[in-house]
Amino acid sequence: MDFQNASKLTEDQARDYLEKLRWDGQPFCPHCGSLSVGKLHGKATRPGVYKCKDSACRKQFTVTVGTIFEDSHIPLGKWVMAFCLVCSSKKGISALQLQRMLDLKSYKSAWHMGHRIRHAMQNEPMRTILSGIVEMDETYVGGKPPKFPKIKRKAGRGTTKVPVAALVERGGSLRAKVVGKVTAPRLKDAIYEAVDIEKTRLMTDDFPTYRRSIAKMFPGRHESVRHNKGEYSRGDVHVNTAESFFALLKRGVHGTFHSVSKQHLQRYCDEFAFRWNHRKTTDGERTEAALKLAPGCRLVYRSKAS
Repeated sequence: MDFQNASKLTEDQARDYLEKLRWDGQPFCPHCGSLSVGKLHGKATRPGVYKCKDSACRKQFTVTVGTIFEDSHIPLGKWVMAFCLVCSSKKGISALQLQRMLDLKSYKSAWHMGHRIRHAMQNEPMRTILSGIVEMDETYVGGKPPKFPKIKRKAGRGTTKVPVAALVERGGSLRAKVVGKVTAPRLKDAIYEAVDIEKTRLMTDDFPTYRRSIAKMFPGRHESVRHNKGEYSRGDVHVNTAESFFALLKRGVHGTFHSVSKQHLQRYCDEFAFRWNHRKTTDGERTEAALKLAPGCRLVYRSKAS
């Protein structure tokens, strides 16, 4: 489903499309999981309402229950178009642009819509354990630090920007994680979460933490390039794949979103990682893959009072 086709969908067609993606012809109750369900008909019934026939449940539901679409007042057709726009925009799409293109009433709705989509993308099934040749690198993401006369601006390690670590399997998937601080324990946690250590040959740069601590996790299977000596590749030893992902992430942050808070940075990393992992598919296939992740991951907007 590409944007051109999505923009032509009526509300009923959008609902039928989401039902096909979620249920594939076999509706089930999202409350109890029962397959014994029936569709309600009648003038007083909203379109797309089903009812569970299990005597212990008997609840009504639609395809949106238990998904990021639940309790949203935005039409389903616009949700499908939003997924198309996010999945086809290589460097992301801003909430203000979403608001304009989808004719939404408020910026707040578009902003929350974008975060719901990113929340779904974090559960993408291609986030498998990495193995083989795996590159690991880190970068620092954020805007310029405040200009104070007595504080010297710093770049790289020691900056006020937020560090992000990336682990990418050659020819495979990528995992990006906000690590807070570039320390051995934080980097090891990222490796334990994403990598099959026994089946991995790790490539890094010459950052001392990699040489002193991380290398011990990969005895005889860790190699590095010496960036401080102008070496960026040595045979198949390099971290250029991870750095190409960072280039996209930074161009998106600076050129599209302009400013990303530390609180929400992980969601933006998940968005860029999802598009990276599906980069060899078409925009339509990428959109369908993202829409299939909508169930099971509601995201509620927290008010200031809560």
